[in-house]
Amino acid sequence: MSANLTRRSFLAASGISVAFSLTRPALAQLAGGGEGGPGPAIIAPDLPGSLKSSPYLDAWIQLDEWGNATVFSGKAELGQGIKTALIQVAAEELDLPPHRVTLVTVDTVRTPDEGLTAGSHSMQDGGTALRNAAANVRMLLLRQAAEVLGTDVGNLSTTGIGTIRSQDGKAIGYGRIAGSLSLHVEAVANAPLRVKSQFRTMGHNLPRVDIPAKTTGGTAFIHDMRLPGMLHARVVRGPSEGTRLKLPPDEEIERMPGLFKFVRNGDFAAVLAEREWDAIKLMRALQSAPYELAHAPFPHGSVDDTLKALPWRDIVILDTDGAVAVPEKSVRQRYSRHWISHGSIGPSCAVAWLKDDMLTIWTHSQGTFDVRRVAAELLGRPIEKIRAIHAEGAGCYGQNGADDVAAEAAMLAMAVPGRPVRLQWMREQEFGWEPLGPGMVTEVDAAIDANNRIVRWNYGVWSNPHNNRPVGAGGVLIGNEIQPSFQPPEGKPIPMPEGDGSRNSNPLYAFPNMHVIYHFIKDMPIRVSALRSLGAHLNVFSIESMLDELALAGSIDPLDIRLNHMEDGRARQVIQTAADGFGWRKRQKARPLQGFGMAFARYKNLGAYCAVCMEITVERDTGLITVQRVHAATDCGEVVSPNGVQNQVEGAIIQSLSWCIHEAAMNDGTIRTSFDWSAYPILRFIEVPRTIDVTVIEQPGQPFLGVAECGQGPTSAALANALADATGVRFTHMPLTPDKIRAAIVTL
Repeated sequence: MSANLTRRSFLAASGISVAFSLTRPALAQLAGGGEGGPGPAIIAPDLPGSLKSSPYLDAWIQLDEWGNATVFSGKAELGQGIKTALIQVAAEELDLPPHRVTLVTVDTVRTPDEGLTAGSHSMQDGGTALRNAAANVRMLLLRQAAEVLGTDVGNLSTTGIGTIRSQDGKAIGYGRIAGSLSLHVEAVANAPLRVKSQFRTMGHNLPRVDIPAKTTGGTAFIHDMRLPGMLHARVVRGPSEGTRLKLPPDEEIERMPGLFKFVRNGDFAAVLAEREWDAIKLMRALQSAPYELAHAPFPHGSVDDTLKALPWRDIVILDTDGAVAVPEKSVRQRYSRHWISHGSIGPSCAVAWLKDDMLTIWTHSQGTFDVRRVAAELLGRPIEKIRAIHAEGAGCYGQNGADDVAAEAAMLAMAVPGRPVRLQWMREQEFGWEPLGPGMVTEVDAAIDANNRIVRWNYGVWSNPHNNRPVGAGGVLIGNEIQPSFQPPEGKPIPMPEGDGSRNSNPLYAFPNMHVIYHFIKDMPIRVSALRSLGAHLNVFSIESMLDELALAGSIDPLDIRLNHMEDGRARQVIQTAADGFGWRKRQKARPLQGFGMAFARYKNLGAYCAVCMEITVERDTGLITVQRVHAATDCGEVVSPNGVQNQVEGAIIQSLSWCIHEAAMNDGTIRTSFDWSAYPILRFIEVPRTIDVTVIEQPGQPFLGVAECGQGPTSAALANALADATGVRFTHMPLTPDKIRAAIVTL
């Protein structure tokens, strides 16, 4: 069967319209976005976290007749353990055992719209909202119990098992109160929070609720989903971004064996089959067709040359003048990072099902509500007839192909009403078509005086926008391929203090004369978007590398130059804790090509603090780096799950080492050339540091601070500093591959 369809005919194929009612929370959240987009509307600006956008308690928590709680979050589990942490937060403030709390994560019909799950905002915004909502509910339960028991609220306390007890021994369960207690009320900002001395759940290590299925072969990821009558789909595209296939006529394609349906619209084409292997074979056969270039050739020179050849707009990040001091020694340096892939272990996947006039999309996008908005515009379909549900994917941390594949699955589901459609990209499609993390360049001109005080800091960063996440149909591949097509959105910078290419370009250190310029480059020669930590990765790399270069110029210890210029007390504690845990002051070289490095940053200067100390050795003949040991310290405010924080920092360390040593997405000027793990190597198990220790500094009563991305910049910088210490050569352009290192040290 052939389907050379327009958006109108896709809509007509959807069948008879059936009325559908959204839940109240979903109706309240039809508009929104995320970092870089419009964001959910602010309704109650005085409330903490995401309560600002969804202030009604029943959007977050519901109680049943047995006193059990169902809690709702607009933040998604991406492998960072947020499900477990949010259950702990809700259980603690409701004073319930965790097994009596059921968590529902992002579902456009059931949960609040909290924008993107990105930028380390899950605990900072979502966890804060849920904690305060639960505290509000516990406060209302106590008030209602006081009326029922005929006593003052001050005589009552919760017991940790879902009951409220008075001082005279009377008790009442949450379930008896729930039926007469309306939670359709707005939260108040000052509901009393439980404190650390009362904690039964927060601050303790609970088993991760998402781990069992992942370790036993259960249904853990969207890739594992199977629905009755499900069709398998594959998109048919050229080898990489910027190419267009010259496919045979539809009549020829529809005679191919194993085909259930062929869908073509403009330059978009896909095959559907009853069996997945048939879909793959059909795709492979069609992709053998010749292709042509659909855009200008890729630049394949250096990152510096490519970016600086494009027009940019200067954005002043910092411009401060202090007391004039005579520079004693100056250092100028340029640093860069190549374009890098997300390298998701599982290629992007989505499932969509048009059933009873409701289109449901299961997606591992970090912007589930945006997936719904994109589908509505793409299909010309009322948004209330689209539901998007987050399902965990095997790899994420930025905009990989998840948004694209969700839109494509939605379009294909409209072509086969009543049949679920599972669409998965192939590995080479993921590498060939996903947005890359942008290449970046920085230049630093700094100086110290005779007292080794930094007296000049001139810093420039060149970068494309880092957040091109789709909030409309023009932001996904299919929106640019079908006819009529949608206009791709214009790239825009994210304002500070969050920033994108400018993220963390403003040092937390106290330098007297700082001039920081973001050279924002709107034109994107390669498809780019968000990758974990955005510009913070290279900016922290550059700042912390320069600090070590200045320390070397002044013959002072790298730890001292940092502490001498840091006034933030919590930052000083983190730096000192990492150094003490590592034994920095006692370090001694026992062999040639052994080195030690450190680095620090506070993510976005408003998230978690992280310092990393590292010991490495280098093999002279191969240039291979062995990371012998890493000691990190982090301060993320009130700690919900100590192991969860440690896991996040450990994961950031490993991923950042991979970026720094290996990763670069290459092209030959015509197509991308990194299509598999041999052409795009990542850190292997044998290269993981021999030991990683993470000290979590507890800050009882302090706000939650996002921790997931705080280790990206410090880790790569610590490695570069250790490498310079080991070899006497300063490496400034990532990736710091063994070939580069071997070439530089061959004569040492």
